[in-house]
Amino acid sequence: MSVDLEWVAVLRHGQSTGNVAREEAESAGADVIDIAERDADVPLTDLGREQAKAAGEFLARRPPDLVVTSTYRRAWDTARLAAPDGVPIVPDERLRDRELGVLDLLTSHGVRERWPDELRRKRRLGKFYYRPPGGESWADVVLRLRSLLRELSADHPGARVLLSAHEMTVFALRYLLEGLPEPDLLRAAGGTDVPNGSVTAWDRDRDGAFTMVLAQEIGHLHATDTPPTADDDAAEQLS
Repeated sequence: MSVDLEWVAVLRHGQSTGNVAREEAESAGADVIDIAERDADVPLTDLGREQAKAAGEFLARRPPDLVVTSTYRRAWDTARLAAPDGVPIVPDERLRDRELGVLDLLTSHGVRERWPDELRRKRRLGKFYYRPPGGESWADVVLRLRSLLRELSADHPGARVLLSAHEMTVFALRYLLEGLPEPDLLRAAGGTDVPNGSVTAWDRDRDGAFTMVLAQEIGHLHATDTPPTADDDAAEQLS
């Protein structure tokens, strides 16, 4: 697709209490992840806030023109902590995490035990197009991001835009900006960790093509002695 932006980047939110709870539930072999809040309200951990601040030091060296953030609390709080002074922050619900419908709050074990037919349906349809009942497919997330990029291109042509968002956003942008076909995208996603607080970025060349110039960069975490974490979002873990 044609995107009239000079630079597009994704800052994955810092570690959240949901990331920690999911890891604990998966390790324990539980069916359900113990999270009291709705997904939109899951906060950052103390470490997650430190990761966001470290990203802010990195971004201050070459600030974006605009930060657009997921409306989910963990991403919005990350944006507030990381955005350089004077850079506007705009929330947009199209950047929210992938919705899991009936699979929400279930571990991998829980999905196998409670929804075996859904696992069979996912294998048949494929990861990109499978939509859990009441939830979204990868393709659904791509569609809303396509809409957002078109709007940003029209309203802020030639801008440097940072998206404060989720793990899934990185893969959706590889599809949209790099034009990766579905099989290549899924292979890349299967072999890629997107650490909390990492930055992935693309530059546009003179011909309008985008090239990834930062791949899940976490040098800023190491530089500030901030421990990196690579907990999967539930939307990616159960996809």
